[in-house]
Amino acid sequence: MTIEGAVLDKPRTRDAERTKAEILRAARDEFCEQGFNGARVDAIAARAKANKRLLYHYYGNKEALYSAVLLDAYLEIRGGERELSLGQYDPVEAMDRLVRFTFRHFLANPWFPRLLAVENLQNARFLKTLKDIPAINSPLVPQLSDILRRGAESGAFRKDVDPMQLYISIAGLGYFYVSNMKTLSVIFDRDLSQFALIQDREAQAVQMVLDYLRTRRS
Repeated sequence: MTIEGAVLDKPRTRDAERTKAEILRAARDEFCEQGFNGARVDAIAARAKANKRLLYHYYGNKEALYSAVLLDAYLEIRGGERELSLGQYDPVEAMDRLVRFTFRHFLANPWFPRLLAVENLQNARFLKTLKDIPAINSPLVPQLSDILRRGAESGAFRKDVDPMQLYISIAGLGYFYVSNMKTLSVIFDRDLSQFALIQDREAQAVQMVLDYLRTRRS
């Protein structure tokens, strides 16, 4: 439609989902940098370039917003774990892929270890209240059980491995390197963010897990 040759644009409707995503991302950055206690709603709104009233409209309050950030973070990694479809690979390759995925997830999302540190400082009080706990429970424990069973039956793996403990060990190999990269670089006087060193660390993590699974207890 035109008036005297001028084109009148249709009013743009607010993209609610995009705004909510921007608020969530801004909140994640604020909580990771300032912790839960130090984070401010005003700062989150400024980061998201959103009206503070809109933030309250979508998420309620600071506590609810933090819980939404926490849930979104867990859903992201769980989604990636499900997409691995580890059951289609032989046990050794499946384990290799799992270790590499976990390491690379921490590496590509360094905010995730920081957010976990924030929640641990809160004694996991927000995680305990999430209504979607079944959605964030890792599918990898039953998947690991299946991989370990197949590996034991083929003679590739030992038979006495606790899948939960193994999962914690795999996560720890990636978590510690990423969360402590800055301090470790100073201590060892080497830049651990260099690609070659990251590759070495990933390969060592894979080898450590596979060597453990292949070691028979006497």
